[in-house]
Parts: sequence; C-alpha cells; structure tokens
Amino acid sequence: MKKHNFDKNTHIQGYYIPNKICDNLITFFNKKKHRQIIGTTGYGVRKDVKDSIDIGLSYFDSALDDYNVHLQKCVSEYEKTYIGLVGAGRYVPYKEEVNIQFYKPGGGFKKWHFERTIHNQDRLLVFMTYLNDVPNGGTEFFYQKTTSPAKKGLTIIWPAEFTHLHRGQIAKHDKYIVTGWYTFENKK
Repeated sequence: MKKHNFDKNTHIQGYYIPNKICDNLITFFNKKKHRQIIGTTGYGVRKDVKDSIDIGLSYFDSALDDYNVHLQKCVSEYEKTYIGLVGAGRYVPYKEEVNIQFYKPGGGFKKWHFERTIHNQDRLLVFMTYLNDVPNGGTEFFYQKTTSPAKKGLTIIWPAEFTHLHRGQIAKHDKYIVTGWYTFENKK
C-alpha cells in the first residue's frame, strides 16, 4: 500500500486506495440523486459552516464493500505506526453512517472544527478519502500546521480530538470525499 509522507508526530497518516474504488463511489453518488441531502452539522443546515451535498450510508451498505476492505488496510497500517492504539479497547467503523460528500466550487467545510464533541464522545479516529484530485482542495490542520493534498485515493486518518482542529480548503473545483469515524464499541 502506497503511503503519503506526513510527519509521524502529527498523528495524521495517509495511504492510497485504488482509483477504481474512488470512481465507483463517485458514480454511485451521481446515480443516487434521490438519496442526496443538503449537508448538515451538529447545528443543522448551516451553509456558512458546511456547504455540501451528502449521502449517508450504513457501513454495511454494499456500495462500500470494496472501499471497506481497503479502509481496514489503511487503519491496520495506522495502528502499526501508533502502537498505543492496541490497548485502547475495541473500536469499530460501523456505529455511525459513512458519508459521501460533494462540494461544488466554493463549497466545503469552512469552519475550524474537530470530530469528538458532547454529541459523539465515542469517536476515536476520523477517516477521509479524497475521491478526485482537487487543486488547493485539501484539509488544513490548525495545530499541526499542515495541509493534506486532495489527491485521488488518498485516505487520511487522524485522532478525533480537539488537538486536530481542521477545516477544508475552499476550492474552485468540484470535490468528492468519503468520510466517517471509528468509535469505541460499548460493552454492556
């Protein structure tokens, strides 16, 4: 698996999945107009914060089968880099929906944010795959002072914590991503 060169100390890592999987997810998104909704945040529809069109999918949706195989390979590589995850407990990708998101030129997730809040305390890791190349359309990380490029197939993984405040670069081109979270599995 090809790896993207991020500084290990940022706790952001990237791995490339096959382009064909990206193409298939874009095709799926474009064919499923009836499932597309205006993107929301924890505060509802706020285009000044997040301006997107989304399709939420269960992790077990067959449209994600090939993607999930490669996503798990990416997470396995991430775990090899940060061995402390081994003792963290069981975390899984299927407690929340996986989102395919489309941003028109000028759209994006415009505000600094992080992924673990009072509403989703079980989130441990974030994953995001760029489904197409987008010049100046990556993700900026505030404290790490780094920006990931939006390269087709690049899957980035990072902690869901406040330490990884981030926002999307607002691009002049169409942008497609798939994103979601690994969350702790609660044992009852």
